[in-house]
Amino acid sequence: MSYEILVGLHVLDDLKYENYRKAMKPILTDYQGSFGYDFTVSEVLISPANNDSDINRVFTINFSSKNKMEGFFSDAQYLVVKERYFVESVGSATIIASYEK
Repeated sequence: MSYEILVGLHVLDDLKYENYRKAMKPILTDYQGSFGYDFTVSEVLISPANNDSDINRVFTINFSSKNKMEGFFSDAQYLVVKERYFVESVGSATIIASYEK
């Protein structure tokens, strides 16, 4: 059974975010991960009362297992890429849902 996360981001710098995606993709592949759906959105109509984060990008990221996902997000190489590109290119990140698929 695979594991999937539905993520909403507020991307501030599209070019730097795309550089993040390119740099992290080989690491993602090493952890048997891949992107599913990927959308740019212009307006959020409803969100939980305690979440005032803007969202302009929504995507799914899939892993072969929850353990693979946890390994990916704690991988030292990934953390370097995240610090270099993600931190400056994304204003906020919201995990909308995570589930076994």
